[in-house]
Amino acid sequence: MQPTDDIAWNAVQRRDRTFDGRFVTGVLTTGIYCRPSCAARHPARKNVRFFASGDEAKASGLRACKRCLPDDVARDEAAVLAAVDAIKRSAGRHTLGDLAALTGYSPTHFQRVFTRATGLSPAAYARALREERARKELSGAETVGEAIYDAGFEAPSRFYAAMEGRMGMTPSDWRGGGKGRTVHWSVIDTSLGAMLVAATDRGVCCLSFGEGEPELRDRFPNATLVPAGENFRDLFEEVVAAVETPGSAGNIPLDVKGTVFQQRVWQALREIPAGETRSYGELAAALGNPKASRAVGGANGANNIAVLIPCHRVIAADGGLGGYAYGTKIKRELLEREKR
Repeated sequence: MQPTDDIAWNAVQRRDRTFDGRFVTGVLTTGIYCRPSCAARHPARKNVRFFASGDEAKASGLRACKRCLPDDVARDEAAVLAAVDAIKRSAGRHTLGDLAALTGYSPTHFQRVFTRATGLSPAAYARALREERARKELSGAETVGEAIYDAGFEAPSRFYAAMEGRMGMTPSDWRGGGKGRTVHWSVIDTSLGAMLVAATDRGVCCLSFGEGEPELRDRFPNATLVPAGENFRDLFEEVVAAVETPGSAGNIPLDVKGTVFQQRVWQALREIPAGETRSYGELAAALGNPKASRAVGGANGANNIAVLIPCHRVIAADGGLGGYAYGTKIKRELLEREKR
């Protein structure tokens, strides 16, 4: 859907790349049309008209901007889709040069186009696909080795290196649903109410409000739950500080797991600047799939780590607060604090 004029103008003012391809900006005084993200100096609002496509702008007598090349958006999308298909079919064994040649771009330009559309470089996208395949294979394989090779890894050492710091569990732990892992937890009083914080030895794995051990058990049914001791004090104090001053959680380690899509959504949430918000549709567009707003909502709801993965920054398309797992009062307060 083409956004309203107000939403489109706001996107142009912040040069939001996530709106490229959804509309073009016609500048009536210069006779050109641009991408929303065009780096040229902004025109006066009274001289601007928004068009659903370049063809529509051309029909009104405008010509394409030679700086931002708005007509290349469709070509970029086709190139990314072709590359994604090639990566999936080859288990990610294409080089950057191979993918660039396939799409007709130079390697450097293609890397920028792909990363802008997906949020990941081609190499990182291929790794994420292999990791997701490995998770699925580990659930049904008779042996860990069988799952590793079926997922497209050339050797177990490559799999373990890829999983370290990402999966948060060894492959055998994953097959057992996390059995044997230890989760350290505490309920801490904050200005937003009682806050549950839980962490493994790799990082924070849960942050929620108004919950306790029973809810944590529901989230991690096969883990060993242990009240947090002194060795987690510093980490939990950092978490409290990040909640009291949201937007300051940059270096807190996280231990999360999810599908490739969920991880992309969670990373996109962390990239929204503090004090700003996005709708589900805008977030979906940022991920290169404007029609995936419902899937984005599902990934948002699967987030176990409130505030540190800031799902509170996603609002309704009409500008309203929308829903929040821990109540709109907390959501409103988090957003107000970030604005301040």
